Amino acid sequence: MNHESVGLRFRSLSSFLDERMRRLVAAAESAAIGYGGVSLVARATGVSRRAITEGMKELSQRKVSGGPPPSQSRIRRKGAGRKRAIDKDPGLRGDLDRLVNPATRGDPESPLRWTCKSVRVLAGELRREGHAVSHQTVAELLHEMDYSLQANQKRLEGSQHADRNQQFEYINRKAQRYLKQGDPVISVDTKKKELVGDFKNPGREWQPQGQPEQVRVHAFEIKQAENGKVAPYGVYDLGRNAGWVSVGVDHDTAEFAVESIRRWWRWMGRRSYQKAKRLLITADSGGSNGARARLWKWELQQLADETGLEISVCHFPPGTSKWNKIEHRLFSFISQKWRGKPLISHQVIIDLIAATTTKTGLTAKSKIDTNFYEKGLKVSDQQMAELQLRREKFHGDWNYRLLPRS
Repeated sequence: MNHESVGLRFRSLSSFLDERMRRLVAAAESAAIGYGGVSLVARATGVSRRAITEGMKELSQRKVSGGPPPSQSRIRRKGAGRKRAIDKDPGLRGDLDRLVNPATRGDPESPLRWTCKSVRVLAGELRREGHAVSHQTVAELLHEMDYSLQANQKRLEGSQHADRNQQFEYINRKAQRYLKQGDPVISVDTKKKELVGDFKNPGREWQPQGQPEQVRVHAFEIKQAENGKVAPYGVYDLGRNAGWVSVGVDHDTAEFAVESIRRWWRWMGRRSYQKAKRLLITADSGGSNGARARLWKWELQQLADETGLEISVCHFPPGTSKWNKIEHRLFSFISQKWRGKPLISHQVIIDLIAATTTKTGLTAKSKIDTNFYEKGLKVSDQQMAELQLRREKFHGDWNYRLLPRS
């Protein structure tokens, strides 16, 4: 019996063998060979001579006692095997916890204050402190100590305005009143700007095995008319659970924002609210629809004059834009719709937005806005004085109305 045949048989069975069966099979091969069998099998299988000898003893004892082998879930006898690292080194767990504990973030003297805390880095630091430990052991200990890999979570909003909750309640009451009386309530905002072209889009999409869609390595804007960047400005109708998105190819200005609302009214709102005399807009406090933007109010006045609608605006307090309904009722589903799909053209973007639906009945429409909007337009004090602007008693900087100048 040669070395190769023993190794071949053992490798064929190795995936089915636990530790105990490995030594018994190796012991049986050694016994069949006879003199020199232990050394030959050890070289062919990689099982240690000591383990083979122990296996031969077990086989010999079973042969003497007779009968079927007893069922046992334990592979090793109680107390056998190597001692765990924390049993041999009681201080290991405490030192590891000290290194990885979030409390060390503010300590400039912490050895890992400015270092990525991977298991290999942690293991290296522990070895420098005198612990004999591998990165695999560190990973096992971290799981036992209830640590896990976690990404950052956006929760801190900075300082909160004293009237933050009161403004939330004010917006809710006013929106409910408008909806109950059949008047439109819309939530507006600009979605994140997107590069148009064969660029990577976060997320994964089903593709044939080993055939992912090929995209550009670098996300550099393509300076061509059909590419570049787009700014999707959305309008979400709370009463009808419907969305409108104007995909702008130029600057995200207040003029562009109001033009998007105008297009929503022209293509969707006017048909749904034929008897409406007023419109409520909820928006965040910054950007093109900011509470302090003069051009935003000037353009809304033009819209009120054109439509004959009394336009009320309620702004969410600074730092609370995520509470605006459009963020989690429209934009989040659009992002899901085009995850893993390169936005290779304007038409693809429009089609993906229009195909956005939910089980609760969300529908969406979209059109490209090819207009160019000048940045830095100023509204004079005289123009502001011409506005039919009525500020509400509660936070008139956040809540106001624009009456049509008929």
